[in-house]
Amino acid sequence: MTAAGRILFFSAGALLGAVAYGCIASTRRYRGAVSDHFDGRRFRNETPTEHAGFGDFVKWMRTREPGPWRRWEDVAPALSPPRRVGRGETRVTFVNHATVLVQMDGVNVLTDPIWSERCSPVSFAGPRRVHPPGLRFEQLPPIDVVLVSHNHYDHLDIPTLERLAAEHRPRIFVPLGNRAVLDRARIRNVEELDWWQSSPSPLGERAGVRGSEVRVHAVPTQHFSGRGLFDRDRALWAGFVITGPAGAMYFAGDTGFGPHFAEIRQRYGPPRLALLPIGAYRPEWFMSRVHMSPEEALRAHQILGAEASVAIHFGTFRLADDGQDEAPARIEAALRESRPPPQFWVLGFGEGRDVPAPDARRANAELMKSALRR
Repeated sequence: MTAAGRILFFSAGALLGAVAYGCIASTRRYRGAVSDHFDGRRFRNETPTEHAGFGDFVKWMRTREPGPWRRWEDVAPALSPPRRVGRGETRVTFVNHATVLVQMDGVNVLTDPIWSERCSPVSFAGPRRVHPPGLRFEQLPPIDVVLVSHNHYDHLDIPTLERLAAEHRPRIFVPLGNRAVLDRARIRNVEELDWWQSSPSPLGERAGVRGSEVRVHAVPTQHFSGRGLFDRDRALWAGFVITGPAGAMYFAGDTGFGPHFAEIRQRYGPPRLALLPIGAYRPEWFMSRVHMSPEEALRAHQILGAEASVAIHFGTFRLADDGQDEAPARIEAALRESRPPPQFWVLGFGEGRDVPAPDARRANAELMKSALRR
């Protein structure tokens, strides 16, 4: 075989291999009832959102102005969080990316957990973390609940979920169509929810919290899904609200700015804690369909009426053109211009903080308004 023939042969083999892997990695088609956000084949956003086309991608690649990222920086493990907090209490610990430990009403919740070196379908390529998780896996308290917002690799990380399932046996909540991915990995105790659906049983029962009123509710986001070459939007994407005696906790997952923030406040009242993404937003003409800018995250905080918000989805994996420290810097600049500055926290990796209880009179008034709207 000639040199040209060998190149052609190996190129064809690589292409066929990529296509085959794309088929294998793709999420199986969800089969369920047609709704206002599912046409029987694919899911869609509340606000019609067009996917960026190949031409948009080429334009982005041609005009890129990426901000700086450090190759690696060590992060010493933070102090271990408490084993649990009491009824009526809320504590938040930022681990990395969209991974957050929320402890409320005796229940320990972990969002979009990723401890892997890369957020990728393979271990040898793809976005690589630039620092270790702020909490080492061994420092985790007993995990009762895991929330997975959608099936992108930086949010649904199979190696981490396998380890959590083996060592902690949590209840895992995913949006419609995502259980198939976890079934393939033989991860059990997975519950699927559609937008505005709630967990069928209280979360605290497994944690030994008697009479627990803690429940999880899936809520809309503005995003998309896909793990392979041929499964775009076959599985749903979602945020989550957890309600209990301590109030409401809102995890936005991955989302662009949209009307869903006002709808969530209307249904559940202002959250005591909101976890809002601020990174992977540049260039904004390309990313704004599915990712918020820091200023939009601050607007979302204000629309939600959150007592406190924590910034997530930044500074761990290089996914867009914003620099490693750019999103936190823009949030801090916006906060300096606000009078009075809202409680929008940019926590260090592994940093934990107790979340203050909302003003009782304001909370009761909002709950009354929400009850009257239903």
